[in-house]
Amino acid sequence: MSVKDDVVVRVAQRRDVPDMVALVREGSLTPEAYADTSLDPVYDAWDELMLDPNAETLVLDLDGRVVGMAQLNYMRHLSRGGMRRCHIENVFIASAFRSQGLGAILIENCLDMARARGCGLVQLLSDSRRTDAHRFYQRLGFQASHQGMKLYL
Repeated sequence: MSVKDDVVVRVAQRRDVPDMVALVREGSLTPEAYADTSLDPVYDAWDELMLDPNAETLVLDLDGRVVGMAQLNYMRHLSRGGMRRCHIENVFIASAFRSQGLGAILIENCLDMARARGCGLVQLLSDSRRTDAHRFYQRLGFQASHQGMKLYL
């Protein structure tokens, strides 16, 4: 039996926050950004997200251990006739479980959630340095269509 047969995709719970933070730290391209070990601000963010009806976080649960995650935000824009869209980011799979098909399971569940919310478009954010991840997303049908920018305030 493979790991794919034992994994469960579920909506994240507050108790999952430490495991999700560990996934983000492990997968981060800037580990120095996670030098602060306090979870208090992350719990504050979690509590705020849980009040937002347009935010969801999915986790991959393997025998009670969180081995993957993705954050989803649903929104509407004035473009494309006001089409509802889903924005996916913070997709992480624990390094010991990569290349086993779990990422595809997670993304397919994200797409199912977006369809259930009436979304006609899914946008995915991934750091430009993650070339392996980009190949993975392209294999799933995603197209590199925009150039993103950010400015820290």
